[in-house]
Amino acid sequence: MKKHQYETALEWTGNKGKGTVSYRSYNRNHSIHIKGKTHPIMGSSDPSFLGDPSRYNPEELFLSSIASCHMLWYLHLCAVNQITVTEYLDKATGVMSENENGSGSFIAVTLHPQVKVKDTTMITKATELHEEANKMCFIANSCNFKIGHAPKTTVH
Repeated sequence: MKKHQYETALEWTGNKGKGTVSYRSYNRNHSIHIKGKTHPIMGSSDPSFLGDPSRYNPEELFLSSIASCHMLWYLHLCAVNQITVTEYLDKATGVMSENENGSGSFIAVTLHPQVKVKDTTMITKATELHEEANKMCFIANSCNFKIGHAPKTTVH
């Protein structure tokens, strides 16, 4: 079995001078750096947890990780199966449930891929390949909930 290792560096940039003396004394801003990448990801918490709405939050990044991993496997499977995809757009949705103690977890994610293929003979197989992509996706395989799919396949 192959093993792949990943490394990121995260830096909290939200100290307003008093540190975490109280819940409102600091902001949630941080930057995520990945060696060899041009730009850091500017992050914060969700605005409902006092985050900066102009920055990416972990929940959005989690949802986008699921969607992009699915897309990459899907495109690979289409290429292997001689399905010519000309466009791919996904507007993924997710639901996180927050517990009384403030903890929480995602309980649902649904991908809504809108795929355009070269001709009508490819539509059925192109739609079926979403299920196979879900089985192959590294991120989906790491989740403890079922990921739903509502694909729409049309001809370019």
